[in-house]
Amino acid sequence: MKPIMSYSGWNKRTSDMKEQIEPFRKYIFICEGANTEVYYFKKLIDMRKELAIHSLIDICLWEKTGKDRDISYAKNLVKFAKNQKEKPENNFDIEHDKMIIVFDGDIFEEKVKGYDELISTIEEDDIAAVTNPGFELFLLLHIENSYEKFIQNNENKFLTKDDKDRYSYAFKLLSEITGINAKKNKEIGTFAKNIKIAIKQEKKINQDIHNIKGNVSSNIGKIIEDIIQDKAK
Repeated sequence: MKPIMSYSGWNKRTSDMKEQIEPFRKYIFICEGANTEVYYFKKLIDMRKELAIHSLIDICLWEKTGKDRDISYAKNLVKFAKNQKEKPENNFDIEHDKMIIVFDGDIFEEKVKGYDELISTIEEDDIAAVTNPGFELFLLLHIENSYEKFIQNNENKFLTKDDKDRYSYAFKLLSEITGINAKKNKEIGTFAKNIKIAIKQEKKINQDIHNIKGNVSSNIGKIIEDIIQDKAK
C-alpha cells in the first residue's frame, strides 16, 4: 500500500470535447489527525466550485495510510510530508504546488520545545496550518456567533488541561453543542459548508501562528481564504 492516498476534486476534463488540462497549482493538505481533519477537508474539496476556487487551482488531501496513518507528532509529520513530496509518483511540482501541514499546537504549550524552529522549517517551502489547542476550535468557528457565545472571555478554559492531562474543552463543547463526536462521526465534514462563517470569525482570535503560546489560535481559515483568492498567477 502507498503511504498516502490522494483525494482531489480536480476535474481534468471539462468536457469530452476539450483537451485535458493540468492544474496550475495544487494546494495539498496533510494532517496530523487521521479522522476529524480528513472528514473535514474531503468535504471542503468537494465544495471547490461552490467556493469559486479558480479553475486552474486544485486542492487535495494526502491521507496517510497503513503504518503511516498514525503519524501524529508534528515534527514527524513534517519529515513524512517532505519525503512524500520528493517521490516522483506523487507529482509534486516544487515550482508551483504548496504543501499545507495541519497540526495542533497544544503539545507545545508545556510539554514539547522547538515550536519556533519547527515553524521556520515548514515555512522554508510549505505552509503551516496550526490550531491551538486543537482542530475542534476551528470547527467551533463554523457555528454562527460562536466566538461571542463560547470563546470570548473563556479563552483560559480552552487552554486548561482536564484531569487526564488533555486539552479537551473544545472537543467536549463541540460535542455538547452539535451532538457529534468529532473524532468518530464523518458528519463533522458537513461543517465545511459554513467555511465562510469560520473565515470571518477566525479573524476575531489570534491568527499569528508565531505567537500561539497562551493564545487560542487558528490560521486555517486564513489559508483557505488565500486559496479562494488565488488567481493562478
